[in-house]
Amino acid sequence: MKAFLLAAGAGTRLRPLTDRMPKCLIPIGDKPLLEIWFAQLEKLGVDEARVNTHHLADQVAAYVAARPPSALRVSLFHEPELLGSAGTIHANRAWLENEKDFLIVYADNLTNADLSGLVRFHRDRRAEFTLALFRTPQPRECGIVVRAADGQVLEFQEKPDWPKSDWANAGIYMAGPTLFDAIPAKVGVCDFGFDVLPRLLGRLYAYPLDGFYCDVGTPERLEYARRTWRG
Repeated sequence: MKAFLLAAGAGTRLRPLTDRMPKCLIPIGDKPLLEIWFAQLEKLGVDEARVNTHHLADQVAAYVAARPPSALRVSLFHEPELLGSAGTIHANRAWLENEKDFLIVYADNLTNADLSGLVRFHRDRRAEFTLALFRTPQPRECGIVVRAADGQVLEFQEKPDWPKSDWANAGIYMAGPTLFDAIPAKVGVCDFGFDVLPRLLGRLYAYPLDGFYCDVGTPERLEYARRTWRG
């Protein structure tokens, strides 16, 4: 299985730390976020991963080049201008579209959940697209899901003023090649939350993660992650 790690963001909310270090290389304990994800993917049986780069891309390239050889082969995709989460995946269609299914991960999230459950859930339902969920205390800041008993997504709202649940998009997806038909042809940045997931309703499933989860995109969440992370 292949996995795409979305890691190109500038991390503006974490400045000044991210003025000198890309967000995906910020250490949690003794490992950078990116390495934690590499270990997760290798444990899951992923054999190829691709990482997109933009902000301080040379540091990411140097880190990947210096990694000891492992079962996980890592390649890079550089974006001189950011394409957005869905735009990046569409730009890498040739790398992904012959896969039966593949994983997409926002690399600034941190979790110790067993992602094999997500993979089984997706495959058992022969789903076109499955997103992982976590419970959030701040639903207005997230993509919010209302789902049926079988996991099918009934409603999806990106950062709603009046959230209908506290189940939030965790930025970890299982998808197949039909995903590319749902990514709109548009000029400029294309985002999963605003531009793609609403188009997938009726074909979209959601899987609750079991375990620690944290988006480390702010100083407060980064400090929390560093204080509580146990790997």
